[in-house]
Amino acid sequence: MAKGEIKINREKCKGCQLCMAFCPKKRIAVSTALNEKGYYPAEFCQAEGKEGCTGCTMCATVCPDLAIEVYRG
Repeated sequence: MAKGEIKINREKCKGCQLCMAFCPKKRIAVSTALNEKGYYPAEFCQAEGKEGCTGCTMCATVCPDLAIEVYRG
């Protein structure tokens, strides 16, 4: 069961993939669509039936563009 959820601002994200490297549950992936600046931004992938986001905030902490917000629930 997921304890958290993240929102990634597609237009702020430059696709550096730091958030993907630090996510302990590997719930962040590269988008297949470009943003307005021409980058492939990160996107949140909450998979059904799998262990989800823990709300640890590691992704938001390492994001150099402040493009990630974490919500705990």
